[in-house]
Amino acid sequence: MSGLNECCLALGVEKMKPGSLGGGGDGGATALDEHYRVMYEARGIAKAPPMAQFFGGAGREHQALYGTTDDQFAMIGEKNHRHSANNPYSQFRDVYTLDQIKSAPKVFEMLTKTQCSPTSDGAAAAIVCSEDFVIKHGLQGQAIEIIAQSARTDSPSAFDQKNKKRTMIELIGSAMARNCANDVYQQSGLTPEDVDVVELHDCFSANELITYEALQLCGEGEGGKLIESGNATFGGKYVVNPSGGLISKGHPLGATGIAQCAELNWQLRGECGPRQVKDAKVGLQHKYVFQSDCAFIF
Repeated sequence: MSGLNECCLALGVEKMKPGSLGGGGDGGATALDEHYRVMYEARGIAKAPPMAQFFGGAGREHQALYGTTDDQFAMIGEKNHRHSANNPYSQFRDVYTLDQIKSAPKVFEMLTKTQCSPTSDGAAAAIVCSEDFVIKHGLQGQAIEIIAQSARTDSPSAFDQKNKKRTMIELIGSAMARNCANDVYQQSGLTPEDVDVVELHDCFSANELITYEALQLCGEGEGGKLIESGNATFGGKYVVNPSGGLISKGHPLGATGIAQCAELNWQLRGECGPRQVKDAKVGLQHKYVFQSDCAFIF
């Protein structure tokens, strides 16, 4: 906090147009033009939503590099829909088997409809206040402390046409997420081993799996093994997206980050009922939009 105010309200709201999310690149110069160029050179052009092409292309790249399977991506869709069944604020609350996830209508490459975040309307809010305000108003029993935060943007190399090492995984923000994670771990003195519950930006199952590695919940190339081992759900090492994540809870763009914050606050207060992460003490939040990333530890 800057110290200018003792108590602030942060509000996010979105009412989205029907249909798939665009992303520019269809006429006129945009900040994503260079990203599109790299994607088209690497993967070509498909008749599919552009965002699905970005993240699905990164997923295919991950498979080529590390042997990740279509089933491992689908396991993330199965997990997040299963988690959302116990979230009364979730857009979808249906549970699917792995086979149903895999056989859902295909959007792009390995990404089926049940592995993609939907078009959503929604709103979320959070009250952010100083420690003095908390004490003055006797809120110690319900306040959750933000102990570290970071925001990063794309490096200049992401836009450098001479940089031939750019990858699809880099284009979807993996390096930024890793830098943010390093920042918050260093600020807090904590490590990934200390984290109990995570809300991360699973706009597509491919991004959740790749972000496991960026947040250092597992080693590089081991995201598939993490989801397959059961260590990203209840009873495992971490619980990732107990809310159902963007895939099932919903992704109203302007409200998504605050909604993640709300879920982690409820989890750390022990207020989540059947989706409660047992003994949750430390929460990690990751939010992404093209060209910028942020992370918080609560």
